[in-house]
Amino acid sequence: MTMLIKGGTVISATGATATEVLVDGEEVVALLSPDSDLAVSAAESAEIIDATGKYVLPGGVDAHTHMELPFGGTYASDTFESGTKAAAWGGTTTIVDFAVQSHGRQVRECLDEWMAKAEGNCAIDFAFHMIIGDVNDASLKEMDILVDEGITSFKLFMAYPGVFYSDDGQILRAMQTAAGNGGLIMMHAENGIAIDVLAEQAVARGETDPLYHGIVRRAEFESEATHRAIKLAKVGAAPLYIVHLSASEALTEVTRARNDGANVFAETCPQYLYLNLEDHLGAPGFAGAGYVCSTPLRSKHEHHHADLWKGLRTNDLSVVSTDHCPFCMKEQKELGTEDFRAIPNGIGGVEHRMDLIYQGVVQGEISLPRWVELCATTPARMFGLYPKKGVIQPGSDADIVLYDPAARWSISVDNHHMNMDYSAYEGLEIEGKVDTVISRGRVVLADGEFSGNAGDGRYVRRGLTQYLM
Repeated sequence: MTMLIKGGTVISATGATATEVLVDGEEVVALLSPDSDLAVSAAESAEIIDATGKYVLPGGVDAHTHMELPFGGTYASDTFESGTKAAAWGGTTTIVDFAVQSHGRQVRECLDEWMAKAEGNCAIDFAFHMIIGDVNDASLKEMDILVDEGITSFKLFMAYPGVFYSDDGQILRAMQTAAGNGGLIMMHAENGIAIDVLAEQAVARGETDPLYHGIVRRAEFESEATHRAIKLAKVGAAPLYIVHLSASEALTEVTRARNDGANVFAETCPQYLYLNLEDHLGAPGFAGAGYVCSTPLRSKHEHHHADLWKGLRTNDLSVVSTDHCPFCMKEQKELGTEDFRAIPNGIGGVEHRMDLIYQGVVQGEISLPRWVELCATTPARMFGLYPKKGVIQPGSDADIVLYDPAARWSISVDNHHMNMDYSAYEGLEIEGKVDTVISRGRVVLADGEFSGNAGDGRYVRRGLTQYLM
């Protein structure tokens, strides 16, 4: 079956054009001038998708999600089914989630468990990174094998001692391994040892409210760890990708390294562009628990928001992901009512990333092409999905979003599709809205109705990063 998307403006990472998109089966086969003989001929036999007044975008690629992640005695509340359906509602057609190797276990058995969770349950295409939670000789050998199997990025943690934490020696060994196999090291850069000292001292003083989660996880600890990770990557000769960067000081470290020619990249997330320590993490009562995530929200009295938007413009921040890891307030976030350390870390946002970053276009922070670059094209290139994903061109998967810039609406727990009992962005007014979503040539969202199913999504083997400097 062929499909012709007519009347819209195709937005790519390089510009905007009035182009018609011809789809045959699961792939884009041609970009046509509206007045061309080919477009007229195609219109006679193809299903017509009217995109008049709409932007036509490559489907979003969210390169940082955590469906069903075990954390703090519970699990992230979105399953692979519910989370991928929510992603599609928000214009994301591919996620890259994290398989988790926990301490004392083999990488292979852990990966197989995560594959079993996802396969047959995802409504959109999916891939995996691998969290290496126990760096040892066996897991280092497994890294080489996984690269050949299409899992080409590995996440390490400088935080969470006793859970995921790796010391500098383990990090260096993993970086040396990645340098040899072409993999990309992803780093949660916070000084977890120092954070735990301040957290213990805070609780001893009776400072147990959610606000103190952000106070003890100081921006200095993020910038110090970012600096240390960059230096270790230089010694290990490996490319480095800093996840969920939240603070100006950490961004300065990334910018300096990139200016010096290092293969260092970083992402930020919508929560660090819109939410803050005082109004959200410090909300009255226990409401701030809904905003507990790591790295934490930063103070509105500093320049973090403005600096992160600037970093998105200058490409010192290359990607916007979500770190989607939702927990419900009832029974999950409430685990920490007496001690902020027991609040499960995570905010849900996989459904709202495209809309929230589009507000940067509306506000003049970024351009339309940069929006697509940050949310689709660069994550696809960074994580070995391009050119099948992240672009509309002949041969690419027909993952396409029609976006209505004239729509107006407000985010609410009453209209989102994530498995959460609150919204971190409740009441935020949005200009623009996802109108139609096409996943590998099949319309899965149109006219406010979702027609996709669990199992529609396929596992995608990834290549090596195509975004080295």
